[in-house]
Amino acid sequence: MSDEGYDHAAIERRWQDAWDETDAYRTPDGVEDPTYVLGMYPYPSGKLHMGHVRNYTITDAYARYRRLRGDDVLHPMGWDAFGLPAENAAKERDTNPRDWTFDCIDTMKGQMRSMGFGYDWDREITTCTPDYYRWNQWLFTRFHEEGLVERRDAEVNWCPSCETVLADEQVEGDAELCWRCDTPVETRELDQWFLKITEYADELLEYIDDLEGWPNSVRQMQRNWIGRQYGTELEFEIEGHGGVEAFTTRVDTIHGATFFALAPDHPISEELAETDVDVRRFIEEEADPDGDEPNGVETDLVARNPVTGEDIPVYVADFVLSEVGTGALMAVPAHDERDHAFARKKDIEIRPVIAPAPDEDGGSDDDEPTAPDVEEAAFTEDGVLINSGEYDGLDSETARERLTADVEGAEEATQYQLRDWGISRQRYWGTPIPVVHCPDCGPVMVPEEDLPVELPEFINTTGNPLDAAGEWKETTCPECGAPAERETDTMDTFVDSSWYFLRYVSPELSDAPFDLERANDWMPVDQYVGGIEHAVMHLLYSRFFTKVLADHEGLDHREPFENLLAQGMVQLEGEKMSKSKGNVVSPQRIVEEYGADTARLFMMQAAQPERDFDWSEEGVRSTNRFLARLRSLVEDHADAIAPVETGTASAATADASATADPGDPIAGYVADEIDATIAVATEEYDDLTFNTALRETQGLVGTLRSYAEYADEPDPEVLGRGLSVAVRLLAPVAPHLSEDLYARLHGGDPAADDASSLVGDGVVAGADWPTAEVDRETAEKRRRLVENTREDVRQIVDVAGIEDPESIDVVVAPDWKYDALEIAIDSDADNLIGELMGESHIREQGDAAASYGQDLQENREALSMTLRGDAEYEALRSAAWLIEREFDAPVRVVRADEAADDVSRTAEPGRPAIDIAE
Repeated sequence: MSDEGYDHAAIERRWQDAWDETDAYRTPDGVEDPTYVLGMYPYPSGKLHMGHVRNYTITDAYARYRRLRGDDVLHPMGWDAFGLPAENAAKERDTNPRDWTFDCIDTMKGQMRSMGFGYDWDREITTCTPDYYRWNQWLFTRFHEEGLVERRDAEVNWCPSCETVLADEQVEGDAELCWRCDTPVETRELDQWFLKITEYADELLEYIDDLEGWPNSVRQMQRNWIGRQYGTELEFEIEGHGGVEAFTTRVDTIHGATFFALAPDHPISEELAETDVDVRRFIEEEADPDGDEPNGVETDLVARNPVTGEDIPVYVADFVLSEVGTGALMAVPAHDERDHAFARKKDIEIRPVIAPAPDEDGGSDDDEPTAPDVEEAAFTEDGVLINSGEYDGLDSETARERLTADVEGAEEATQYQLRDWGISRQRYWGTPIPVVHCPDCGPVMVPEEDLPVELPEFINTTGNPLDAAGEWKETTCPECGAPAERETDTMDTFVDSSWYFLRYVSPELSDAPFDLERANDWMPVDQYVGGIEHAVMHLLYSRFFTKVLADHEGLDHREPFENLLAQGMVQLEGEKMSKSKGNVVSPQRIVEEYGADTARLFMMQAAQPERDFDWSEEGVRSTNRFLARLRSLVEDHADAIAPVETGTASAATADASATADPGDPIAGYVADEIDATIAVATEEYDDLTFNTALRETQGLVGTLRSYAEYADEPDPEVLGRGLSVAVRLLAPVAPHLSEDLYARLHGGDPAADDASSLVGDGVVAGADWPTAEVDRETAEKRRRLVENTREDVRQIVDVAGIEDPESIDVVVAPDWKYDALEIAIDSDADNLIGELMGESHIREQGDAAASYGQDLQENREALSMTLRGDAEYEALRSAAWLIEREFDAPVRVVRADEAADDVSRTAEPGRPAIDIAE
């Protein structure tokens, strides 16, 4: 049997053509059992990288699996085609973003085809085409009609390199860098368009608990970003400025407030800066919200504590943010780390007012609480109030409730970290915002009949090219007809990806963004796969859009993705592949050298999909050798097991369990292993743990090879079914070779030139998933029994120093022990032995029953049911050939009453007795 390679290029090209000719992956619009499988669509950067290949192999394998299970599968592909990188690339090459983008799409689409991805290309979408971004504009208008769009002057994140605004989510890390180019982000005041995602903050947060098919880490990232906090709003009186509202989650610490702090852009701070040189200098030159240490400047103002009446100094501090809370806060250095650091720096009093509860320190509830040492670090936990007047002794939670009720004007409040989504971008290659600015009417929406507002020809200039497109920019007001100007900002590209999954259900629709009836049939996406880097922005925005469309457009579903898998990275020697590191492995080279099936299979068997894994050239070669061995195995035996008439199914390839000759225990073992493999692999495919499913399949191929080599005349029915099963189990991951081998097994002609002649029973892409005659639990019990027995034989041979066994007897336990084990597992009796002796057929065993009962009593917490006696006997009998082959000695499997008493008495359920003769 050859380990040499095979002509993968010819096989892959032939089957890709066959799939195209037979429309193997076209999804009908009207379906009965819909399954929507989707990988996050790529930005067309030029070529596929290994991260793309892994992502899309995962979705392709799962989509193929669901088709084999009988589902109608929607598995589309499209292009996240707008974005600044294309604009920058066009400027560098003195071309235009459109041509650059479509050249990249052509390249990547060809690579996807070479990988054998089974997409319904009739549903392809490209977000930079007017027939797509028209609907971005339509949705913007609908959001505006529903009060979910707002234009306002705002302090925004500005990337000086990209010359555009960034959403908060696009500013990364403590260093506040642009997510695209790693340039430090600045702040600017600009008029911006916002989508009011905060209107849905509560629902976005509360629905996270229902996303049970999402990774816990992603759900927590969403919770953290929304950042809901419950607390209290109350006023501190500042002379000359009235009551200034502050938000705190720890009003129980108010007696420890020793200063009051304002954000640098708080209205009072800005007013002070007009006359106070120190405040102005701090705001303009020194304030650094991203600095390692909090900084600030004291003012001449004091704030009156509404509970104690104490006047405390007011500071302008850069750790206070206007967009968090109210932009003003009471500072309690003893119980907040940030306030503590500032107080140490400015030599402000640190006054403890919360102490650990006495019982937490090992004392009793009657002990007085001891003030914590807060000179070096703040005590930030809840506890018991001290130094708090009439509130002393209250626990923190009770104190919060009492103080909120007692303080005049104080009220419960909820704050969020989430901010409205600023979608304005100062660049060309994006969806034009459908607004006209009229001197008299103000901002006016472009009427629906005038959509899309198409991009003009690209002008290679600095800044925003749309500002330089004078003829395009100059227009008339839709309301009054006066001269007006178009909005020159374009939309954040995350708008494109916030609803693209809906466009796939009806990509050719010309009078709506999506067909509502079809969307309600297909949605939500059953399985979504993509990188963890999109755990906040893309997923949060998609959830927001889906909820708005459910409220205002009749969508039945309020969440877009039922199950989410965040795939791990492909690494080289422990590092992420990147061009800058020079450690990129080209998918195209791997396909040319080893074939797409090899690349797909290696990646899917290397690790669970959500785990990172290291690329290994030797692993690729080993995978290729496995495929070559499988091909040789089928070629060597196909003639003996193939159907007599081309185009007809046979028992050799039927899905029902092949029936082995009762007199041929070896064939019986192989038949059982076929069923066991199906049972295990099916569950693993369901759970997307492809590596385990593939390990099972490779194990079955190994068993079939051993059987074919060991048996004088392998049972053609058993071997034929085994090969057909192995090919179908492998087909989701290695589809090309699987098609070739399936055709060979089913009487087709793999060498035929046209698709209609390739197969007799049809392509494996449209075949049925194999079914098992055994459940996984039973299969695994049988496997454990066989492997434990083989290991016991090895151990006895090794310990006894037996070099050449003459014979090996495997003795199955007597039936009464199986009954005793079952009783012990089900029993709640304290006296298990007494309960066992209540059964006459067990009691009759005398001392043997008492001894076994004692063993069961001592180990009853660890007991588990094995196969019953007859099943255990048959399983060991069919597996005896494995022991014979390993030890080159005849093996006899016998029941307890056929063996010597001194041997049979040691046999137990799941652990037969072993008697080896030298």
